[in-house]
Amino acid sequence: MDTQVTTKFKIVKPSSDVFEAIVSPDKIGNFWFSTSSERWGQGKTITLKYEEYAAEVMITVLEMVENKKIAFSWGSNDEETMVTILLEEVDETNTIIEVNEKGLKADDPEIINKMIGQKEGWVYTLTCLKGYLENGVHTLRASILF
Repeated sequence: MDTQVTTKFKIVKPSSDVFEAIVSPDKIGNFWFSTSSERWGQGKTITLKYEEYAAEVMITVLEMVENKKIAFSWGSNDEETMVTILLEEVDETNTIIEVNEKGLKADDPEIINKMIGQKEGWVYTLTCLKGYLENGVHTLRASILF
């Protein structure tokens, strides 16, 4: 049995701005990873780096619908999860962003901690995205101390 973590935010920007912030290597560093190897696109494998944490992750973009949906997988083979980002433009200036991550194994003895960690991560990422897009704040990312 798989589990799912869902996080949902309202961002006061059009869905095209939210979409572009995620897929553009020039913008992603303002709220999430330090760098993205290239512009995201369906079928591409992208390398994302957190220079501050000396971490790197590869994602495979499974599906993209411009300004509406981005689906990707990440993680090692035995712990790979699938993330679906949905963008719903409520009107010209408001977008609901919903992130669903599924694939964490329910029989994992650390499942609760992993689900809490993923939920915290998505809340933090979307908070940074909101701060960046709505107020131009690009210094929130990479502030979590481990």
